Amino acid sequence: MIDIPYRGSGPYCYAHSLAMMLGSEAPGADVLETLTGSPFGMQLIGGSLPFFDAFGWDPDVGIEEALDVLGWRAETASEPDPDAAFARLVESLADGPVLLGPVEMGHLRHQPGMTGPIGADHFLVALAADDESVTAHDPQGYPYARIPRADFAAAWRAETVAYGKPHTMRTKFARHTVVDEEAAIVASLPRAIRRLSGEDDTGLPPGTLGNGDAALALADRIDDGGDPESRGLLIHFVVRLGARRTVDAAACLRRVGRDEAAAVLVTQARLIGSLQYDLVVEADARAAATLRTLAPTYEELRLALTSS
Repeated sequence: MIDIPYRGSGPYCYAHSLAMMLGSEAPGADVLETLTGSPFGMQLIGGSLPFFDAFGWDPDVGIEEALDVLGWRAETASEPDPDAAFARLVESLADGPVLLGPVEMGHLRHQPGMTGPIGADHFLVALAADDESVTAHDPQGYPYARIPRADFAAAWRAETVAYGKPHTMRTKFARHTVVDEEAAIVASLPRAIRRLSGEDDTGLPPGTLGNGDAALALADRIDDGGDPESRGLLIHFVVRLGARRTVDAAACLRRVGRDEAAAVLVTQARLIGSLQYDLVVEADARAAATLRTLAPTYEELRLALTSS
């Protein structure tokens, strides 16, 4: 099979938002996604919600880790009071753009079909705010989106997002050390190995499974018919994101000579990507078999990363 990097659309909201904040010195979104650590694993949160991202990981953690290995710092603030939070946002915008998130995507009604909370996290870059609305670059495909203040307030509370704090913003981005992209990729790998080893299991919802165990458990759930919520999450978001981030991570690892690990990631990307059709048309036996083939590749990836 031909193997080339993927280019196209995809839900890379925090990577694109972070790239906007770092400006002309930002790596590509493919590198930023890899540096967050997201591609290195799988988790089944609470035994029911599937994600092709690292065990014990979430985007808040990933943003901080990417900034760390790139030699950047930023100030993160979460204010429980909505009026105080909005005042802080307005004040911060006087000094430049503000990275916002997580927010609840379902309250962002400029996105067609969004009418209320759906439990989906999202990130934005705020550009202006007043009593009527907030203007933001929404990396879902909406530059200069105008968001009425009531909708924005509901989204920014993030009450239905499974991680993070309400009204979180990141400001005052500053580069303290010049780190080239290859060095940052190498510096991010010890965390990837740790998560593939299953060591980041503290503070997770009961029943959460990681990596191969998560893949096998999801296969069993699909064999049993699954449930509409999990299937919808997989076919609209999880599969396409998982396939993209693994193929991007493979390209990054090739840049630093980690060819064996890159080959495992390509295998994972092909398996994850092939799930899309089968899950949409409910070819569940084939989808479950694919997940069982995927399961041992997480240990293969850990071994490849530790041996090179």
